[in-house]
Amino acid sequence: MTATDPKADLRFYLQSARDALLWKLDGLSEYDVRRPMTPTGTNLLGMVKHAASVELGYLGDTFGRPSHEPLPWLEDGADMWATAEESREQIVGLYRRAWAHADATIDSLALDTVGTVPWWPEGRDEVTLHHAVVRVIADTHRHAGHADILREFMDGAVGMNEGNTSIPPGDTAWWKEYRDRLEHTAREADKTAVDT
Repeated sequence: MTATDPKADLRFYLQSARDALLWKLDGLSEYDVRRPMTPTGTNLLGMVKHAASVELGYLGDTFGRPSHEPLPWLEDGADMWATAEESREQIVGLYRRAWAHADATIDSLALDTVGTVPWWPEGRDEVTLHHAVVRVIADTHRHAGHADILREFMDGAVGMNEGNTSIPPGDTAWWKEYRDRLEHTAREADKTAVDT
């Protein structure tokens, strides 16, 4: 068995989530990257903006490494959406700078380094770098999954990245038949549950 580098493992999974989240913006209009797709307003560019804030907070401020990036939306509630004045390029640029800042934190500190999360309650606000990185990985993958579903609703594009859709192959007719079969099964299960 080959020994692995824990930091390299964490960085690999963090970067794959980052890349998946950004890939969901490719080829979409300004409207589509911003439009609210759920009753709670979930949108693609807002998730990227949020992910940047999360990285700068957990993998920067928490370990005494502020980025000095202005994040006024944390005060005014615009964390999960982009204003008309904020361009896609600005937000993607911020996210890439957040990556660099977070990666520098991971590279420069030991995984057992303890930091203090400024927005957690006092007495329960300490966290190791390892824990913070895992938290950011989980959060970013969660939002990449949200983004995957939103993008599928928009134009049918799915997957982790351009080279890995992570779904079985099938043309439109195959997927329609598959979905119809699932719909039929769901209705049958509901009927069975009501009858018992």
